[in-house]
Amino acid sequence: MVQARKIALYIIVVFVLYTIITSPERAADLVQVGFEGVSSAAQGVGDFMSELVE
Repeated sequence: MVQARKIALYIIVVFVLYTIITSPERAADLVQVGFEGVSSAAQGVGDFMSELVE
């Protein structure tokens, strides 16, 4: 199980580096979309908690 995890992590790192090297603009867009998703999720949780308190 540990070996599979190490291999999966290695593949992900290689893929990320390949994406950044071959297409930095696309990589930046993907990071921006990721941060926007996390931000939206956090805002949704905050809104939900605010409604629970009221």
